[in-house]
Amino acid sequence: MILEDNEIVNLYWERNESAISHTDTKYGAFCHMIAWNILHQNEDCEECVNDTWLKAWNSMPPEKPDALKYFLSAITRNLSLDCYRRKHSQKRGGGQTDVVLEELEECLSRSVGPESEVLAKELTKIINGFLGDLSVRERKVFIRRYYFVESTAEIAKRYALTETNVRMILSRTRKKLAVILREEGYVL
Repeated sequence: MILEDNEIVNLYWERNESAISHTDTKYGAFCHMIAWNILHQNEDCEECVNDTWLKAWNSMPPEKPDALKYFLSAITRNLSLDCYRRKHSQKRGGGQTDVVLEELEECLSRSVGPESEVLAKELTKIINGFLGDLSVRERKVFIRRYYFVESTAEIAKRYALTETNVRMILSRTRKKLAVILREEGYVL
């Protein structure tokens, strides 16, 4: 039986260990897909998904996510990116993750220091506002590429577009984002 999200969250709050198995049943494949798009290695994906369940267990309470799917996807994505960075800190590979990070470097600069957390929250608000102003198609393509780390071929197939069209949408969207970030005072 697949439980509703609020029922699963309540199990976490009750510290009922069945919350993890219900989470895995409902969102295991989804979280594995996110990890796979970043890592492309089953063992690492399984480790990140298992770490996602542990982090969810340790986060609830006090967290009580409204959208469990997106709460879990953010955890999985961050853990997968951390794993990717650890494994590739000394070398650059040819996978989608490197390409995605390089594409986004056009728009974003890295900030290091005590103010970086405040800047990251501010940047998140700006990007969320930017995404809200995009057309549905632009937003879906952008999120599939830069959040779910899907290849342009996968995105093209998903939305019945050509790869050239997907690359053009992404390029134009990155340029729009760069303009907004410059207007907001971010150095590019």
